[in-house]
Amino acid sequence: MNLRSIVIALPLSLGALVPAPAEEKSPYKMQRAEEDWSFLRDENAAGEPFRALKFLPLSPDRNVWVSFGADARLRFERFENPFWGDAPEDDNGYWLQRYFFHADLHLGEHVRVFGQLFRSSEDGRRDGPRPLDRDDADLHQLFGEFSTPLGDGEFTVRAGRQELSYGSSRLVSIRESPNVRQAFDGVKAIWRAHDWQFDALWMRSVEVDPHTFDNQSHDAEQLWGLYATGPLLPEIGVRADFYYLGLRRDGAEFFQGVADEVRHSLGARVFGKAKGWDYNFEGLAQFGRFGGGDIRAWTVASDTGYTWSHAPWQPRLGLKADITSGDDDPTDDRLGTFNALYPKGAYFNELALIGPYNHTDLSPSLTLRPVSAVTFTTQANFFWRTETRDAVYNNGGDVVRAPGGSSARYVGSALQAEVDWQVNENLSFSAVWGHFFSGEFLRESGPSKDVDYVSAWLSLRL
Repeated sequence: MNLRSIVIALPLSLGALVPAPAEEKSPYKMQRAEEDWSFLRDENAAGEPFRALKFLPLSPDRNVWVSFGADARLRFERFENPFWGDAPEDDNGYWLQRYFFHADLHLGEHVRVFGQLFRSSEDGRRDGPRPLDRDDADLHQLFGEFSTPLGDGEFTVRAGRQELSYGSSRLVSIRESPNVRQAFDGVKAIWRAHDWQFDALWMRSVEVDPHTFDNQSHDAEQLWGLYATGPLLPEIGVRADFYYLGLRRDGAEFFQGVADEVRHSLGARVFGKAKGWDYNFEGLAQFGRFGGGDIRAWTVASDTGYTWSHAPWQPRLGLKADITSGDDDPTDDRLGTFNALYPKGAYFNELALIGPYNHTDLSPSLTLRPVSAVTFTTQANFFWRTETRDAVYNNGGDVVRAPGGSSARYVGSALQAEVDWQVNENLSFSAVWGHFFSGEFLRESGPSKDVDYVSAWLSLRL
């Protein structure tokens, strides 16, 4: 039996053996460092093989303890006409594998050390691995944390390599969809009080290198900021985020050119649920310097939906609308292109052909839940360029199609269907089909073949 068969067969077997608790909310998190297993101090995990690893006492009073965990993901992807025919065809698709192992050591009530190793690999891609496909083995997280009561809340300092995720992951995310997740080196201070959380951070992004234990802080990039989140109008369920984020990048690239960038982002988000409705509105302004010129950029984003929770299959109709500014004149020294900083990997859909730079997007969707553990989502995306003299960019901010003399705004549209099955709290399965229809701008500026995409992945979390 080869490795791929083992990876597929093992989680399926484990899924059959370990049912999810019927009523209990799972303590597993997407960010494993945010899990809290201290409730097992007074519980007996005998007969639960995975939870037995979650609280291993190292002192008689059980105040010193360690928790272990692991993740595995096997993912298949195939594109037809990648980047609208502007990249080599890969007829058979390719496999992506990703593995994490972590240990969480608690030295009493105030001190904690968290470490996480990972390996990511690619198999079968015609042109070999992309930059975020492969990392032979490396340290994804290693930080120390000190917590103490302060005022009416708790103050925490976390220093070292760590993941960051804020708000809807539009600006700072863990970058879950690609094979290598995002990490940062630096310091974060956290104060939690009265259901609010206030963060102050100074970070350098971690540069991904493909070989063993060679990832390091990116000397040319720094991220710093303040972020607050909590209940704005608790009596009606309205919550809010308020934030400032600063970014310095040496040799930043936009269609206008290459220069050193210092960018400041001021923004706010309002979100919540009420009587079947859910809403998420965000806006921010950016200013700073790009080379010798000023930066003036902005974005407005919304995600609104209604769920018929008592109807069969609990249908939700949703509508997203996003606009990011572009540069109206690449020949002057002022830059108007929005910078999404460190956005989530599949920003609009799993095809991930277009990123949130110089774009306008409208996306209706329908989500169905035929059974409690399965969701089925269909969505459409319609893309335009905000400024016709600026380019189309990908999620990482790279130019994927220059203006090319075309004055057309309409880039194209995409359809996507996705099914997600949460087998139990440890195992999940997802599959996606997508198709991109090339629009007027692509037809006038270069290769413009329609794109087909399929992917499927198994994820195991222990």
